[in-house]
Amino acid sequence: MADYPALAQTIRALTEGETDVVALMATLACEVHHADDRFDWTGFYRVVAPGLLKIGPYQGGHGCLVIPFERGVCGAAARTRQVQLVPDVEAFPGHIACSSSTRSELVLPVFDGRGDVIGVFDIDSDAPDAFTEEDARALAAILKETFAGV
Repeated sequence: MADYPALAQTIRALTEGETDVVALMATLACEVHHADDRFDWTGFYRVVAPGLLKIGPYQGGHGCLVIPFERGVCGAAARTRQVQLVPDVEAFPGHIACSSSTRSELVLPVFDGRGDVIGVFDIDSDAPDAFTEEDARALAAILKETFAGV
């Protein structure tokens, strides 16, 4: 399990004063990816047009390039503005298999300081049921703090 207090402190130190969204996303993707062995793919999909996500900074193998809000776990997180904690991706209606090894997924909406969704933060694992509510809470708090100034 990731040491979320230490991870939050590291991210805070690395991103202090930074307002560039891509720089923030790249830093978070790297730090979170290396914080826990459960995390096989860790990255962002950015809102680039109404109802459309495009891949952003990430760590891991190739991801899908474009995801409409109507499709997949990432689309559901963007569309509903709610965390998607999926213990079995095969059981998720409309799941998009960007990687055949993914078994479970955690996707969190990313909000800017005005409360608009600017993207989603996607974490995939090759283990089933890899993520917990604690993961979701801790990562949501890190995202909120990091992107509040953009």
